[in-house]
Amino acid sequence: MAASSIQKRTSAMSADWRDRMSKWWISWGVFVAICFLAAAIGSWFTADSVNSWYPTLLKPAGTPPAWVFGPVWSTLYFLMGTAAWLVFRQRSATSVTAALALFYGQLALNVAWSFVFFGLRQPGLALLDIVALLAAIIATMTNFAPVSRLAVWLMTPYLGWVLYATYLNFGIWHLNRGAP
Repeated sequence: MAASSIQKRTSAMSADWRDRMSKWWISWGVFVAICFLAAAIGSWFTADSVNSWYPTLLKPAGTPPAWVFGPVWSTLYFLMGTAAWLVFRQRSATSVTAALALFYGQLALNVAWSFVFFGLRQPGLALLDIVALLAAIIATMTNFAPVSRLAVWLMTPYLGWVLYATYLNFGIWHLNRGAP
């Protein structure tokens, strides 16, 4: 009887573990999908201007070739979604509401930048948005820190890229002021 009881208990624990792992994977997928949804919305605003308007602009030194942006942003959205998921997983141990609200806020500012820069073709206004985005990313990382240090590290490349994008945005605005 003892062997049968152990086998039943082990089987129940194994099923519970599989159920928890399945929920983890699904929730991780949802967070990554939310980030890629934001990317898709941003690219919708970008699509027309990136082929017509953007190539006509003067750009600052260090502007990467156009093909770099897709792989970089895809990697960053993947890392961002994973970071938010790591924080979400800690919701039973601590309150993560503010941290995730800031995360979604910075994601909205990210999408808004694409709309303002490419959709409205307003680099000066986009510069204001990207500065607010930087502040929101820093606030998000600050709120992620007590919950998950790994989440902060996963957000670090995003912060670095947005700092670089701020330089590019400023340069484009500065070099093209007064251009039609």
